[in-house]
Amino acid sequence: MVYYFKSTVVDPPAFVYVGKDKFENEELIKYGWEEDVCAHIYLRLNEGDSWDDIPQDLITDLAQLTKANSIEGNKKDNITVIYTPWSNLKKDGSMAVGQVSFKDQRKVKKILIPARENVIINRLNKTKIEKHLDLQQEREDHRRELRKRDQAAQLQRKKEEAKVLKERQEKKWQKDHAYDELFTEENMEASSNQNRASDWEEDFM
Repeated sequence: MVYYFKSTVVDPPAFVYVGKDKFENEELIKYGWEEDVCAHIYLRLNEGDSWDDIPQDLITDLAQLTKANSIEGNKKDNITVIYTPWSNLKKDGSMAVGQVSFKDQRKVKKILIPARENVIINRLNKTKIEKHLDLQQEREDHRRELRKRDQAAQLQRKKEEAKVLKERQEKKWQKDHAYDELFTEENMEASSNQNRASDWEEDFM
């Protein structure tokens, strides 16, 4: 089971989710999306957004929700919450359930949470819904849709390139044949002195 929340501190609202327990979180670790940012709580970025540009209010929402969903963290003040792109998570068989490390520490950010803010938690909990999903299938469907979009974009680029190439070829042909009509047999005869009358020079006197 996965819990879903909406953070309305940004527009459009942010899509936030978390596993019911560490075993559910293990599935989220396994089947995350490239767009996801993780801090135990997952944020699914909107298309085109970057994890480097997440608004501070939204980061605070995520950190507060992370604290509230941590058995140990919820009891303490002045805790540090770390977050990173899902693609930076590192998991191997030696780690406990729900435990992760990071591929690149430079892609790990931190935020200090002095204390639990019930106003934030209550606002987020009002949006909370539970869903039973096939996370693997959901990710496969998403990736399939991305591939379709990429293929459509590539096809469109090829069409545009072919159009530009055709226009260039047409312009080149027009340039190369710009004087063709001037040198037709009929025009050449008309401008030739060979077939003129014997008194043609008198026209200039």
